[in-house]
Amino acid sequence: METAQPLEEYTRRLEARASELSQLQRRELAISRARLLAALGGLGLWSMARALWAISAAWLLVPVVAFVALVVVHHRARRARGRTQRAVEFYEHGVARLTERWSGTGEGGERFRDESHPYAEDLDLFGRGSLFELLCTARTRAGEDTLAGWLLSPASPDEVRERQVAVAELRPKLDLREDLAAIGIDVRAGLHPEALAAWGSAPAMPRPGGLRFVAAVLVGLSLGSLLGWGMGVLGPRPAVLALSLQGVFALVLRTRVRRAIREVERPARDLALLSHLLGRLETECFEAPRLTMLRAALDTGGLSPSRQIARLGRQIDLLYARNNELFAPVSGLLLWATQCVLAIEAWRAANGAAITRWIDVVGEMEALCALAGYAYEHPEDPFPEIVQPQPWFQAEQLGHPLIPESRCVRNDVRLGGDLRLLIVSGSNMSGKSTLLRAVGTNAVLAQAGAPVRARRLRLSPLAVGASIRLHDSLQAGVSRFYAEITRLRQLVDLTQGASALLFLLDEVLHGTNSHDRRIGAEAVVRELVERRAVGLVTTHDLALAQMSDALGARAANVHFEDHLENGKMSFDYRMRPGVVTKSNALALMRAVGLEV
Repeated sequence: METAQPLEEYTRRLEARASELSQLQRRELAISRARLLAALGGLGLWSMARALWAISAAWLLVPVVAFVALVVVHHRARRARGRTQRAVEFYEHGVARLTERWSGTGEGGERFRDESHPYAEDLDLFGRGSLFELLCTARTRAGEDTLAGWLLSPASPDEVRERQVAVAELRPKLDLREDLAAIGIDVRAGLHPEALAAWGSAPAMPRPGGLRFVAAVLVGLSLGSLLGWGMGVLGPRPAVLALSLQGVFALVLRTRVRRAIREVERPARDLALLSHLLGRLETECFEAPRLTMLRAALDTGGLSPSRQIARLGRQIDLLYARNNELFAPVSGLLLWATQCVLAIEAWRAANGAAITRWIDVVGEMEALCALAGYAYEHPEDPFPEIVQPQPWFQAEQLGHPLIPESRCVRNDVRLGGDLRLLIVSGSNMSGKSTLLRAVGTNAVLAQAGAPVRARRLRLSPLAVGASIRLHDSLQAGVSRFYAEITRLRQLVDLTQGASALLFLLDEVLHGTNSHDRRIGAEAVVRELVERRAVGLVTTHDLALAQMSDALGARAANVHFEDHLENGKMSFDYRMRPGVVTKSNALALMRAVGLEV
């Protein structure tokens, strides 16, 4: 019953948001029609006033004011409708994940794919139907970058524990995740963390405060001398002198002002969008140490980031006011662009360095919310226990998180202590590779701070390395065998790190002859084990299963079985001790019609 609760809550909220969206769409349509009527009414009154002079032209103010008011109301209605639409999509994606229809509907993180990474491609971290797509609810590139970084690089035990506490606190905060998702889609469309951080950290114009004072004094002198000339108190010379000084000042700063205007255009849009996320986070109170630290990192000089950004937004709006045709002639006299740019540069000098911190906070909060969403949707998945004795990986009822629960067969896996290697034999499609991926994927989840697909998991800090899905490359002139031995060299190098290596080798060295394969595979595996690594090796070659004889208590054989029923192969995907005693290759060939 408990596993159905997230689906029930998502469905209830989805229906409520969909009903609200329908009402907002009807309201928006009504406002659009009212705008049209106001415009037509204004045209009618204008025609009557011109043709008949039967009414005062002052009556035109009524439809004009009504039209302007409806424009404002319509803008707000569109924003409300867009926000509700995004909330509907948030719950639609949640329902899709819980009903196993999520593959291809979310962000797959294609930009993070890296064939040289020691396990990312092998464990389906990125791409359609990937672990990243299952987890990621972030709507900013900063959030995606942070989550991807956590999956690609294991955290320290202390960091993992901090994230676990934070995720546990965020797990029931469904309203927060909905709000971030509804705001964040807009942000993801425009937010470029690198460009925004670069603008904030770049040196501001020198002494913007002093230059602002000089500009204000020159504008005051110009206006005062012009007013005095107009009133007959002063002659033209003071006005000409003041305007000349003002012109020289503007000319000296012209190049820097123009460059500053160009540089602020994209960050201005991004900062306005970022402020919505920050404003939502500022309303939350947290208890987890990691969350309170992130919340405290937002404050700058006693003011919240959203207020700081709002102040900058007002300055930028004033800068763009110079483009108004009616105001443009006056803006030059007021040194409008120069004064606005100097105000913006003063803001950057005071707050620019904090932009990177604000982006980092948003990115980490979104990554933590992504893990919290996964934890909320899988309430039976526990947090793993990080233990110190190295190396160690002990799982009870371990399953693969990308396999639907209704089809997921779980197995116990233990590595550590004297036992360093499991040699997994079995026929084709019996579950050997899936077992490797289940072990590796859960190790990645565990060290990212997420719950795992198991009844219980205890593991030490582990560097994960895999050789499961390697390909040849025609463009690079690399064969499948060469790609594999290059990866094996990479895994051997990983054993020199601070954490023990968890290696996952699928059909090791199957691209060469059986004689060389047996010698090479045994040598590589022996070296890994002697370098205090632990792992699993799958094989079809029963001769390789004899490696356990040479390694003694440090290795054990396990296997998966198959059964031929009515001409079809069936599997139970249960791992059993010992070496498999039969192969299904010939039976499969005959089942598809080959005469063998």
